[in-house]
Amino acid sequence: MEEDEIIQSLAALAHPLRLRVFRALVVVGQDGLTPGVMAETLGASATALSFHLKELAHAGLVTQVRDGRNLVYRAAYDRMDGLIAFLTRNCCAGAECAVGTPAAACGC
Repeated sequence: MEEDEIIQSLAALAHPLRLRVFRALVVVGQDGLTPGVMAETLGASATALSFHLKELAHAGLVTQVRDGRNLVYRAAYDRMDGLIAFLTRNCCAGAECAVGTPAAACGC
């Protein structure tokens, strides 16, 4: 990932609701969530959630697909892994450390 993409991703996550949305999507994995379920679970209004999902999508951190009449949002694990890899690159100045290879814990 390029530095401007990293900055955009970090900026998108630098809001409490967007961070909670992203973490909720990571937890559910590839099943994803609909905006209605997210709004109910996170206690957010549909309008606010829509705005924040758009910001996360613009940053490439979430994807959306239509499933019948619903939109389903999923975490973009490749983007998440790229962000983690950038942040941990050159960790510990080349010495052995506990970070290891960044990868989604669920193996997605």
